Amino acid sequence: MALTLDAYRLLGRSGLRVSPLALGTATFGTEWGWGAERAEARKLFDHYVELGGNLFDTADTYTDGSSERLLGEFAREERERLVLTTKYSTLRRPGDPNSGGGHRKALFGSVEGSLRRLATDYIDLLYLHVWDFRTPAEEILRGLDDLVRQGKVLYVAISNTPAWQVARMQAIADLRGWSPLVALQLEYSLIERTAERDLIPMARELGLGVVPYSPLGGGVLSGKYGRDDVAATGAGTGTGDGTRKGLNLALGTLTERNLAVAGVAREVAAELGRTPAQVALAWTLQNPGVATTLIGARTPGQLEENLGALKVEFTAAQLARLDAASAIELGQPHDLLASDHIRRVTTGGLRIETRR
Repeated sequence: MALTLDAYRLLGRSGLRVSPLALGTATFGTEWGWGAERAEARKLFDHYVELGGNLFDTADTYTDGSSERLLGEFAREERERLVLTTKYSTLRRPGDPNSGGGHRKALFGSVEGSLRRLATDYIDLLYLHVWDFRTPAEEILRGLDDLVRQGKVLYVAISNTPAWQVARMQAIADLRGWSPLVALQLEYSLIERTAERDLIPMARELGLGVVPYSPLGGGVLSGKYGRDDVAATGAGTGTGDGTRKGLNLALGTLTERNLAVAGVAREVAAELGRTPAQVALAWTLQNPGVATTLIGARTPGQLEENLGALKVEFTAAQLARLDAASAIELGQPHDLLASDHIRRVTTGGLRIETRR
């Protein structure tokens, strides 16, 4: 059934209510050579809030700090009803290795800076932005818990981290009575479904609400690219021209396989009278592990189109087509565990419904 921004959902194992689409604010500010000027960013903020949206996503280094500053300015009058999320661990000062990473010095320095830029006394949800493979899990968790006990952070979460580390951290937090992780932000879309192997099932089992980013696959699922774009330089070679197309080629996102998936999304969109972008966004919300999906926009028109995803209602056949076109191999041990042989030797051949 159709959704609205005020059809709030619980975020993971917490009691925090959040909108089904979160507004990403990496587009607030033009320091990166693109994005929205202050007046345009204000329109995006106001329209989202007017429709009942309450969840905003930023990071300490987005647009060199302008994202947090503008968000804090816009949110000041309605601070209590809004859920502001930010992140730490990316390098804040070039040449200073301690200005990034998951450790306590980076954590406390980043949070103090975010509080100043957001002009607030507390952060509703704080993510570890990127796993650094150096900082002990206990140091990260204890630092996050200290901030919660100080009242500077209300909930803690994690992003871009291997599933086994997240599971280990959640177990440690539970055993030691530290603040648990309540959300997992990850890349997830019709053309990037590898999170279904371990990350999403793990999140559901351990009480983390999944928050997909890049749900349009770098714009590939919006229908803006065709096979001529791949043939021009060859998939995965990149163009070095600094454009979104060049980046997608360099990252291997613009491929024949992904364009085929986008083609199915376009067909379903035509059947529903919607846009391919709306279909791609709405598809992520069909996964029961997804709490809210991140959307981004530089103009009010782009925001309005993204919000139209809430009105998309798929038929079972349409969902099956999208799933079939974008399906991935789960690999081991998933394929082995799903085999008839293992079912015979563990359940006598009976099909046992899983908790998921």
